[in-house]
Amino acid sequence: MAHRTARHGSTGAPGEGPWLTSTVMWWNCMRFVDEGGVRVRDLVTLARTKTNFKGMARWGYIVIKPDPADKVVRATQKGQRAKEVCGPLILAIEERWRKRFGKQAIDELRKSLSTVVDQIPYELPDCMPILGYGLFSKARAKVETKPGVSADLPLPALLSRVLLAFTLQFERESKVSLAICANVLRVLDETGVPVRDLPVLTGVSKEAISMAMGYLQKRGLAVVAAEPDKGPAKISGLTTEGLEAKDAYQRLLRTIEERWCNRFGKDKIAALRNALERLAGNLFQGLEPYPDGWRASVRRPETLPHFPMVLHRGGYPDGS
Repeated sequence: MAHRTARHGSTGAPGEGPWLTSTVMWWNCMRFVDEGGVRVRDLVTLARTKTNFKGMARWGYIVIKPDPADKVVRATQKGQRAKEVCGPLILAIEERWRKRFGKQAIDELRKSLSTVVDQIPYELPDCMPILGYGLFSKARAKVETKPGVSADLPLPALLSRVLLAFTLQFERESKVSLAICANVLRVLDETGVPVRDLPVLTGVSKEAISMAMGYLQKRGLAVVAAEPDKGPAKISGLTTEGLEAKDAYQRLLRTIEERWCNRFGKDKIAALRNALERLAGNLFQGLEPYPDGWRASVRRPETLPHFPMVLHRGGYPDGS
């Protein structure tokens, strides 16, 4: 698909493609929009999460026009083309995963995820939400869920719903979001870590790191200081309160997993862990970037985020 990027050029004729965004923006916006239009409030209800309306309009996917009752969102020609390309990719990639990791492994993963999704008493979004202030997750859960709702859900939706359900439970009891805990707090200690190393250690972008560190510093959980004998280089470390927050994060993870064992069944959660662990150990074999895509021109990641940092910057799960 023709597209343009801020730092890595463009493909197609000049002005042909929109600014490139992530799959998340298809899940929370374009899948519900067509040339006929949909009201803003209806789109949010359908997606069960908010999108970046201003961004999607500025990037060339949609136009928002006033209506007597509400604002109406319509797809542009570029947006319609993006929708036609992105939609079929979801199932196509799931099929590629079956070939790459094995049909049995993916079928077992789907079964384990579905078992949990069908017992969650509300319907969550089919993608991880754009993170808000403090990088906390918010979602519009629909309570009237139907039995067996997971049967027709694509694999990314199953993964997202289970992770989001866990996240919402975690963040009801934590003063630090799971996104910050799992990615940034996890790799920091009292001795200090060079700020320049954080993107490699966490798997998330410099911009996402900056947002997380700003939150931690503001709450007295982390400090950033000049690295001795390193010129302008900075080093980041945890305060006493930050170390306590890190310990609390690790304890709460274990506590919620234990609750899930009691709630969904110990055998079912064990099966889900096994299916996820089997896949997680081999994910890098599929991380060859598309040669015309922007990721082909940047450094190959050495690790993946422990939690997807979906930001307003385009929805990429590493905060790009």
